[in-house]
Amino acid sequence: MEAILGIIIAALLSQNFILVKFYGICPFMGVSKKIDTALGMGMAVTFVMALASAACWVVNEFLLVPLNLGYMQTVAFILVIASIVQVVEMFLKKAVPALYKALGVFLPLITTNCAVLGVVLVNVQEGYNFLISVINGAAGGLGFTLAIVLFASIRARVDKANPPECFQGFPIALITAGLLALAFMGFSGLSIF
Repeated sequence: MEAILGIIIAALLSQNFILVKFYGICPFMGVSKKIDTALGMGMAVTFVMALASAACWVVNEFLLVPLNLGYMQTVAFILVIASIVQVVEMFLKKAVPALYKALGVFLPLITTNCAVLGVVLVNVQEGYNFLISVINGAAGGLGFTLAIVLFASIRARVDKANPPECFQGFPIALITAGLLALAFMGFSGLSIF
């Protein structure tokens, strides 16, 4: 139980995929202008990360490893992730069309989001079993959601401020992201037990 709690806390804080490992910066910067859109993107990424972790573990353990095709992991995992994203995209288009339109081009980009591929590769490299892989994927997605929602809320506040003209827009967003990353890197010395 302590190992599971450690993996969850690490994925949320000390090993956050966006703010510590710097995976998935494209949707982080692109979809973080509004809190509701950021939350929707975070939930979609969380779902895809958890499902991709499960599906890729099965593909790796029952197909790639027995057939000595370990060198095909990245290609196989991208195909699995792309399939999952297509299903999520079709679901959102039918069930939540407003969120589908708000996410726009960033929804299909989950396929190439390096945070999703990163969590799957971390699961394989660390030798996690099925349960731990799914937990790490879900916690990594929740860490992604936490980071993007925090950033969106800070950006909403900064947009109402009056920074110098040379910092307005994207430059102040980059500075804000850097400060948020520094805050999360402070968790790296966190000891749970």
